[in-house]
Amino acid sequence: MIKKPASRWYGFFLLIEALLFSRKINIFLMPEGKGRVRQISLPLSLCLFLAPLLVICLVFVLWLVHDYTGIKARAPRLAELKKENALQKEQLLYMARRIDQVTREMGELRALDHKLRVMVNLETGEGDDREKGLGGPAPALLDPEKTLKKVDRDLARSMHRALDNIESDLSASREDKAGLREFLENQKMLLAATPSIWPAKGWLSSRFGYRKSPFTGKKEFHKGLDISARMGSPVVASADGTVSFSGWDRGYGRLVVINHGYGLKSKYAHLKKSLVKKGQYVKRGETIGLIGKSGRTTGPHLHYEVLLNGVPVNPLRYVLN
Repeated sequence: MIKKPASRWYGFFLLIEALLFSRKINIFLMPEGKGRVRQISLPLSLCLFLAPLLVICLVFVLWLVHDYTGIKARAPRLAELKKENALQKEQLLYMARRIDQVTREMGELRALDHKLRVMVNLETGEGDDREKGLGGPAPALLDPEKTLKKVDRDLARSMHRALDNIESDLSASREDKAGLREFLENQKMLLAATPSIWPAKGWLSSRFGYRKSPFTGKKEFHKGLDISARMGSPVVASADGTVSFSGWDRGYGRLVVINHGYGLKSKYAHLKKSLVKKGQYVKRGETIGLIGKSGRTTGPHLHYEVLLNGVPVNPLRYVLN
């Protein structure tokens, strides 16, 4: 009878098994001194099974030691990064507070600017289009409940939005300030050109308007003010302007005329001496002549006129005190 091939392989495995389990490895434990020697016998098959397991365990332990060593080496750097992260979060919160404060100040400046523009009639006191669309930081930018642990990308995005709003406010404010500055510069020039001070020190001997003529005794219209003072007392320009006339003019005697612009002129008559020339630019308070009695006059005094668009007006309307 012929045996099947499988039976041959089965016999081979039985032989290997017999060899493995029949052989043993003896381990002797010899303590120091007079202790008893102990012997441990292990089957070869068990040793062959434990050897790879021990190698795997050894490799795992070595990996753990290596990983622990690496973590320990990186620990100082990780602690430093953690500290820097906490510091950056604190700086973010500080910047958020500063942005919030600057935004509030911008709002106050906008309100002040609006009031000033209303005062000088550059805009009405009612709603203005410039007040619309002007933003500030997001309401949650500085939430009182927010702590360092909650500082994240949302806060950074809110800060960027707040900065964009502030930049927009600054741009609008620059335009407003430019318009207000131009207006005030014009007003400054107008104020400088307005005859607002007394041209001489003395006493008012005759006012603007109808009076009895000192020469004819009849009623006549007096075009200016008469300021009596000592002969040779200084006469000053009542506002900035350019001398348009300096010389003799019949009844006015020695006369100086200053063109202040904006349709305003001033006349200084009966001078003893003129100290300016035609075309000369003079400033308010600058001495332009001396009080005299030249021309048609009864004594030393200054005849002072203010003309608006060529028409004499009461100088007292412009004098501040």
